[in-house]
Amino acid sequence: MNQFFQKSLCLPKYSQGYHLITDLIEAALPEIAQIQIGFLQVFIQHTSAALTINENADPTVRKDFQTFVNELIPESYPRFIHTYEGPDDMPAHIKASFFDSSLQIPISGGKLNLGIWQGIYLCEFRRNASSRNLILTAFGTPRSDK
Repeated sequence: MNQFFQKSLCLPKYSQGYHLITDLIEAALPEIAQIQIGFLQVFIQHTSAALTINENADPTVRKDFQTFVNELIPESYPRFIHTYEGPDDMPAHIKASFFDSSLQIPISGGKLNLGIWQGIYLCEFRRNASSRNLILTAFGTPRSDK
């Protein structure tokens, strides 16, 4: 019989950019250790931030992400209509759709089965963002040694 665990995680406020949050997610859901084979779904409850998995070792990768995406979708684009919350509002919504609001990560032997150089990023697209809420759902077959 499968086990299911679900928790909310309120992240602290982050500056605009790409931030490794793997450790925060693992700490918020220690029940992952009880699952032999399964999945962790991470869902962000916001439309101006996103999630992705990428390089976890070299911080210049995250900086290059920010530089490229900001040049691809600039705040200065003159035809945006939805600017009620500032010039970074509509670009943040578009950037969030280029990435994703949900990730699914395998669990093997009670641990996230990410590649050696992979980490989970919060992609924060707003300059003055509030804290961000994640829903973490782990499910799978229980470990027999637990």
